Amino acid sequence: MEKEKNEPFIIERTYDAPLKKVWKAITDKDEMKHWYFSLPEFRAEVGFEFRFVGGPSPEKQYLHICVVTEVIPEKKLTYSWRYDGYEGNSFVTFELFAVGNKTRVVLTHRGLETFPAGNPDFAKGNFSVGWTHIIGTALKEFSEKK
Repeated sequence: MEKEKNEPFIIERTYDAPLKKVWKAITDKDEMKHWYFSLPEFRAEVGFEFRFVGGPSPEKQYLHICVVTEVIPEKKLTYSWRYDGYEGNSFVTFELFAVGNKTRVVLTHRGLETFPAGNPDFAKGNFSVGWTHIIGTALKEFSEKK
């Protein structure tokens, strides 16, 4: 039970889009606003901090504070992910793999167990629903647009 609680959330999908296009979608703020969150600024540079507001409902919003921790161009992007005013810190990693003219995307969100267990908004199931929509639908549809 404890082991399962500490396992990261991982989702993997293959998009009918070239790797360069998917990399641009996950690192260009003008493209990110179409499938992710609208960020005032984003740079795929280690140490770059970005913030955005999001939550389960319009009444319940959280300030997300993230810092880019690893960048391997066109291969890997990792950033920390925490909430202003709450304990815990996690890490989101996008890994891209060329599969012919398609791209396999693996998203890993580690450290979910560090968030307050008493707040149902931070339950692993909510991250699963959110990332499944973002990676399984929103980024896929955006990347596959011609």
